[in-house]
Amino acid sequence: MEVAVLTTHQEVHKKVKPLQLRTRAPKESFKILDPSSKKLSSLEAQRIISVMEECIKKTEMVTLLPYCFENLERFRVMLGTDLISALQEHKRLGNNLMMLLGKQHELQVPDPHAAMLQQAVRSSLKNVLRLFRCNPVAYQTLRAEAATRGKAAQELVRHLSALQGFLLEKLLTGPAEEKTKNVYLKEISLRHEKNTVNVTGMEDELALAIKERDAEVSKRNEVIRQLKTSLYQMEKVSEDFQRRTRQDTDNQVQSDLKASESRCMKFQQEVNQLRNQLSQLISENQEVEMVLRKKKYKVETEVENWIQKYDGEIGEKQMEYEELNKQYQEEKAELEELEKQFAVLEEEYSQITERQRLANEKREAQERELAIMTRAAILIQAFWKGYKVRKLMKGKKGKKGKKGKKGKK
Repeated sequence: MEVAVLTTHQEVHKKVKPLQLRTRAPKESFKILDPSSKKLSSLEAQRIISVMEECIKKTEMVTLLPYCFENLERFRVMLGTDLISALQEHKRLGNNLMMLLGKQHELQVPDPHAAMLQQAVRSSLKNVLRLFRCNPVAYQTLRAEAATRGKAAQELVRHLSALQGFLLEKLLTGPAEEKTKNVYLKEISLRHEKNTVNVTGMEDELALAIKERDAEVSKRNEVIRQLKTSLYQMEKVSEDFQRRTRQDTDNQVQSDLKASESRCMKFQQEVNQLRNQLSQLISENQEVEMVLRKKKYKVETEVENWIQKYDGEIGEKQMEYEELNKQYQEEKAELEELEKQFAVLEEEYSQITERQRLANEKREAQERELAIMTRAAILIQAFWKGYKVRKLMKGKKGKKGKKGKKGKK
């Protein structure tokens, strides 16, 4: 999928040609746009710029007055008595004006004192600004708190500064320079329109190439989805078959184990019954001891035959297990052959399926090992029980023989 995307991007770059525009050198462009004169020649222009600078300074101070009102105690020593009194008076007049305007707005009736109070606020503000000019330390300290200015006030100062720069540029630019600049800007506008047309065409080509790329990617994704579905179904069928085989084998082993235990219990009961009968016969009548010994020998022979028969059945079960294991190995080989057929597909998604494959192989190995160990343990237990029975019978047979000899003496 990544290869397809990269290939499509390369085709897009081949189709879309880069813009080739005749542009002026950066230094030449700046030279045309910048005014040739760096100083104001006329007194009137200098006065206009001075007025703008003074307006910006006053605006900066006025926008910082709310912060100064909130921190009068902090600036009391630096501002001095006169400036503190002027600020407090201006704050009082401002609050009165705000209250008066609020009442006027509520009552919808003009107040004749509003104009007088507004004039008083203007006079007070002029007095505050005059006192700040007379106190350079206080002026510079308050200007250093520019970061506390509100967002709207900062925008106002910024726009005033921009207006000052625009006026300065206009005042420095002569009529001939203005005409040259307009011609150059018109040329740039025409060039921009031409570039816009070219960019629109290239964007259309790019959109078409992207659409083709998306269609190719969608087609490949559909193929990948189908392959994933097929692989998942095959894995599910394989897992179901392994589970059924393992379940059938376990059920057969459990059934054989229960049957063997039942036979052993039955044989043990018969042996115990014969032992009791033998003891009773020996105690009741020693004369029939020889007959009982023969009968005991016969019973032991039957037990030995049953044990041999049991061993034979176990051997048959072992052969049956080996046959099932052989079938399992053959089916596993077939599964591996199927996995090889999908090796090409798995190569593209090896990073996705590698962990799953390793986990499945590990689990299958563990399950096979567990099954083999379980069956081996069952067989070992069966052989061990048979061995114990035979050993017990032989040991008791020897003891009975010794007791018989002592009775004859």
